[in-house]
Amino acid sequence: MIEVTRFSGAAMVLSADLIETVEATPDTVITLTSGKKLLVKEPVDEVVRRVIEFRRALAGGRNLCRRGGAAGERKGEGEAT
Repeated sequence: MIEVTRFSGAAMVLSADLIETVEATPDTVITLTSGKKLLVKEPVDEVVRRVIEFRRALAGGRNLCRRGGAAGERKGEGEAT
């Protein structure tokens, strides 16, 4: 799941698995596999970065419940006590 911001300013969490295309028109339009289109504030490269970060976190088995990225990326987590 990735977080994006609608043009209304409302944040929403979107399943990265449902993204078919992301394009700049010049606004960023995300087209889902259902055909639904979402207009978001983030630029294309930021949406792509978030999807890549999400996929890397999945591959690494990290907890994805924290907003803004993988929970395993928090400072100090995983360090010996």
